[in-house]
Amino acid sequence: MLNQIVMVLLYLGIFVIAQRQLKKWIKTQAIKKQVNEVRSRLVTRLISYFMFFVTLSVIAISLGLGYQEVSLFVSSAFAVLGVALFAQWSILSNITAGVLIFFVFPYRIGDRIKIVDKDEDMSGIIVEISLFHILIKRDSGDVMTYPNSLMLQKGVIKLSNDNVAKKKTTTKRIIPKRLK
Repeated sequence: MLNQIVMVLLYLGIFVIAQRQLKKWIKTQAIKKQVNEVRSRLVTRLISYFMFFVTLSVIAISLGLGYQEVSLFVSSAFAVLGVALFAQWSILSNITAGVLIFFVFPYRIGDRIKIVDKDEDMSGIIVEISLFHILIKRDSGDVMTYPNSLMLQKGVIKLSNDNVAKKKTTTKRIIPKRLK
């Protein structure tokens, strides 16, 4: 009994240490990529929930619950979650794309980009990158909301200063008020 308590405390300790390291790493990535604090907290929370779920599964297995019982519970939870989110697949895909954009998107707030689309000219300056969408301010002053899942599917071109000069616009960096 004492061994099981020590093992549970050890797993929880490892979870707490890993969560702190994850928060530090995500915070440095957010500063490096100029991501707002709200978005970095959301990404941290999502990953922490996943880590906690895995930690609970490992604790359940080590306490003597059989692998079959734990795997049945985990698969049932994922099945219910999958059925619940199937109707809202776009929300799930945008959240997943938002997490991917947080870590691997090469463009930052203030960069001038063009989304390759044959129907409409989608170019402007990135104003904000959130968990669900990206806000792009066009030359006309309009702000366009573009879903994260489409941002990963379409080609994105970073426009150079030469292209900006041709359009006779300034390359002034736009930073949302909550980041100032």
